[in-house]
Amino acid sequence: MLKKRSRRRFIKCLGASGLATAAVSGTSAYAQEESSGHASRDKPAHERYLNPRKVLLYENTRKEVREWIASGDLKAAIIPTGSTEQHNEHLEMCMDTEAAKFISQQVALKLYPKVIVTTPVPFGISPHWMNRQGTITVRKEIFKGLVYDICCSMKAHGINTMLIVNGHGGNSRALYEMVPEIRSELGITIDGFSYWSSFPRERRNEFTESGIIPGHADEFETSFALAAFPERIRRTTYDGFEPYKWGSNKEDMDRVGYVDAEWDTPEWDKKSFEDSHLATAEKGERVIAHAVDWVSEKMFAMLGDSD
Repeated sequence: MLKKRSRRRFIKCLGASGLATAAVSGTSAYAQEESSGHASRDKPAHERYLNPRKVLLYENTRKEVREWIASGDLKAAIIPTGSTEQHNEHLEMCMDTEAAKFISQQVALKLYPKVIVTTPVPFGISPHWMNRQGTITVRKEIFKGLVYDICCSMKAHGINTMLIVNGHGGNSRALYEMVPEIRSELGITIDGFSYWSSFPRERRNEFTESGIIPGHADEFETSFALAAFPERIRRTTYDGFEPYKWGSNKEDMDRVGYVDAEWDTPEWDKKSFEDSHLATAEKGERVIAHAVDWVSEKMFAMLGDSD
């Protein structure tokens, strides 16, 4: 799906943020490691190779995390939040989670060794998609409680600056509610937003032909996936009848708080699929580069507050 030249440009772009071509090709060795296990700090991040998995908390050992914190270099954590929900016929249900994690990882690489990325929250508030099989939704209080507990855990380990990077629209209201609550209760520096907040409304046509950002499984998200993880896209056709053959049990749907979103119609669903054909890897590259720079600036400002 990706043109080789475009892919090379994108890798070069990410390389400037700490992700080297060797990582994409599967090389796993660290370069110029010090005894602490971290890459040599005598070069800026964009001039040295860093295994991109190094900034993911759950890919580290306890020794590596312990020594990283003890070094005094690790100042902050990013918490990616997403969902497990339908993304039309062609995108995997982990799209929101993987997008939030991808942006978070690139930001952490860019700011290494100051930032680590926690395990993503893979479940979101998605009652409006429960009429599509496969979607998993959680209650708002559960979502907020899980993020709160992650913050508590990181604070207990000595991290007092945290940024929540969200990839699912259904989480947005809960996110705006929880940030001041967590800040007040834990006394930490914390902020949170959806990564697409980086796109001003008046500039959205610069990134998508439709001008729709964030959208859902259409041009925007499919372009992101083409650039970041094309293996999560399926080549398929759209059957307007097939998605609606399943009949849900009303009692079960009421139990999960299903709401019939007025904009979620068969016509909207079909148009979302059709708009996905406007997607290109090049658009996705521009989207990602813009979002990473914007989130990096936010994180960098927070790091200044934590010093």
